[in-house]
Amino acid sequence: MGWWQINADTLARSRFVVSPLDETLACLKMLHAGVAGHPGERAWLAAHRPAHLLRMAADPVDALLVAAGLGREWNADFLTPAPVEGQSFAEGVARVRATPPEVARADLAVSLGGRLPAALDREDLPERAATLLEEVWAQAVRPDWDRRRRVLEADVVARTAQVSRGGWATVLDALRPGTRWLGDNRLQINLNPYPPRELSGAELVLVPITPQRHGWVAWQEPERYAVVYPCAGALAHDGARRVPAALGALLGPARAGVLTLLGTPMSTSQLVGVTGQGLGSVGRHLRVLLDAGLVERRRAGRSVLYSRTSAGEVLVEAGSAGADRGRD
Repeated sequence: MGWWQINADTLARSRFVVSPLDETLACLKMLHAGVAGHPGERAWLAAHRPAHLLRMAADPVDALLVAAGLGREWNADFLTPAPVEGQSFAEGVARVRATPPEVARADLAVSLGGRLPAALDREDLPERAATLLEEVWAQAVRPDWDRRRRVLEADVVARTAQVSRGGWATVLDALRPGTRWLGDNRLQINLNPYPPRELSGAELVLVPITPQRHGWVAWQEPERYAVVYPCAGALAHDGARRVPAALGALLGPARAGVLTLLGTPMSTSQLVGVTGQGLGSVGRHLRVLLDAGLVERRRAGRSVLYSRTSAGEVLVEAGSAGADRGRD
């Protein structure tokens, strides 16, 4: 089991960071694996994976680089520089491109768990990796980045509220499979038999991504360590935001969208982040839904969470059933 020793200074410096580069690498991993976590990801794969497979077939060196860099248990370190708050995609991918070739080759050997294939014994690996990431960003991530960013920011809001309610241990205990707070200032990061690392005084960054089956750790020793984790599934799932036409006609599309999302308790800030609506608009929709008895609110620590009442559930289910009948 791999674990990190974290002291109070590290926890005090911990922060959440939204990283376009890590989102892009997670999407590359999904394109490579071809495995989706929910219907929205299946649709995304159907739209983008055929072009990716053609790209890999056209360049065997790049195909081997992707397969080696996204190893079974470990990513090549040069592909996952620990992100800095506010770093743009261009700034992040520039760090990948600036990797010395000998470092890239050594990292790939580690991620492969063996000897580097002769086809990858070359000087242009960092340039190839950066170009691949730029292509995935431009074609498959950037067109949808505004929505993705809102989802990631909503997850950060929810996790930050969790920190205020129960402390960092409650958040670190369930970030992703294999991550667990062990007590005594120890954070289990995976189930692999790696030696422990001492993080005392370093910065710990927590990085949400939308792909649901991926996550990893990264570091820039000795000052920064990162845990990249899949954001809350209810936020990442595109299907959760589809509004039945009948419900939209009854309540208005924006208000119906808020009601549809509240199958999972959410705060006002989360709703703003996911829907892209302004704070005032979301507040007005919640007030109408509260007055109509379709949603209820409860306090959880410093946060106020909204969720559908039984009447709201019936209304959403009726709208969805009506949509299904219309497709028969």
